[in-house]
Amino acid sequence: MDTLTGLKVFCAVAEFKSFTAAANRLGISTAMVSKHVTHLERRLGSRLLNRTSRTVSLTEPGILYFNHAKQMLESLEELEAAIGNVTVSPRGTLKISAPVWMATSGFAAVLRDYIQRYPDVSLDLDLSSRVINLVDDGFDLALRAMSSSRLDPGLIARPLVDIDLFLMAAPDYLDRSGRPQTIAELSGHALLRFNGMNVSDGVLLNGHKEGGKVAFRNVLLSGNETMLHLAALRGMGLVYLPTKLAEEDLKGGRLEVVLPGTIGLTNTLHAVYPSRKYLSAKVRTFIDFLTERSPELF
Repeated sequence: MDTLTGLKVFCAVAEFKSFTAAANRLGISTAMVSKHVTHLERRLGSRLLNRTSRTVSLTEPGILYFNHAKQMLESLEELEAAIGNVTVSPRGTLKISAPVWMATSGFAAVLRDYIQRYPDVSLDLDLSSRVINLVDDGFDLALRAMSSSRLDPGLIARPLVDIDLFLMAAPDYLDRSGRPQTIAELSGHALLRFNGMNVSDGVLLNGHKEGGKVAFRNVLLSGNETMLHLAALRGMGLVYLPTKLAEEDLKGGRLEVVLPGTIGLTNTLHAVYPSRKYLSAKVRTFIDFLTERSPELF
């Protein structure tokens, strides 16, 4: 049997989690779908799918095979389109990883408008700060606030928008621990630290030399910005947050900016994706759309 056709059939079954749905999508019989999948499994010497009377799911080898096969088929489609001078319409599921703090109304509006422009694409959005492997975990791209110099080999980072983070705390904490009036007075203050922030041995804040390095007292380390935000509201310590995330708390007096206009950190939000010559239409159009709407992202 034709291996390329088998790959397409297998990917359809994996995406729809159904032999019948894949058959309907591809315009072939369910029996033929089963034959193609069985042929691939025999060729590989490994079971790719778990089948029951009600469900279909990927095995561990199946997950790995699906992630790589899907990208290979997308690249092939883009290559054929480039040679034939044909525009490929974006379609399929776009799997995105983004940090927790991007759960904002502005980002939701951008996602809505993208789907309205490209209705054949569906979005699978993972909002967490966990470290992922884009290829092995099956993600098409990730949105990350980071320096491009920290990028792993084989990945490309396209800058989208700068994000300003300011040092904040609850009035209750500042009443107990004192309101710093200079950068030097920050030393010894409790810090709620995101685990990607390198301030464990002290930090020069945006290049300020006043007071030298600030030696914060780390009281909570987390990879979840929402947890740090909630801990700050409970008066546990100082925290760096984007103003957009804390906007309502600042207006309501539940948080205060420490040394306003003096210190802050700036990160750049990047769209990160695997280095491939032929980028799938759904990834390419989504990145272009984010670039177009970058002022609204955060």
